[in-house]
Amino acid sequence: MKNGPSLGGYGAIAMNAALSASLTTLPEQLRKTLTWDRGKELSGHAQFAFETGTKVYFADPHSPWQRPTNENTNGVLRQYFPKGTDLSRWSADELEAVALAVNNRPRKVLGWKTPAEVFEEQLQSVQQPGVASTG
Repeated sequence: MKNGPSLGGYGAIAMNAALSASLTTLPEQLRKTLTWDRGKELSGHAQFAFETGTKVYFADPHSPWQRPTNENTNGVLRQYFPKGTDLSRWSADELEAVALAVNNRPRKVLGWKTPAEVFEEQLQSVQQPGVASTG
């Protein structure tokens, strides 16, 4: 699920800044690890991990099956933006509208729930106080 501000640029510095800002809105349990693909904009992963405390993992090269959600989401996004599209042509509001549409599109793999619904369920589950056992 896309969650957070637009990058406001391209490259490792812009990626780290946007991702760090997004992570601060999540409960601690949901920001322990992150798996990235191998793009140049992710070259600042060590600094990102140091600054946020989030462990960063990478999929093996040429192994899209290791990141199926990313591959599926890329396919959905290609319906809006063909590969190689310069996203700077689009306003932040237009990009947010696409993110909203993608995040509210039911997915078979999620039992026909939307990514937004599943994400909200995860937020609720980690924010509920634990119940003590007496047995």
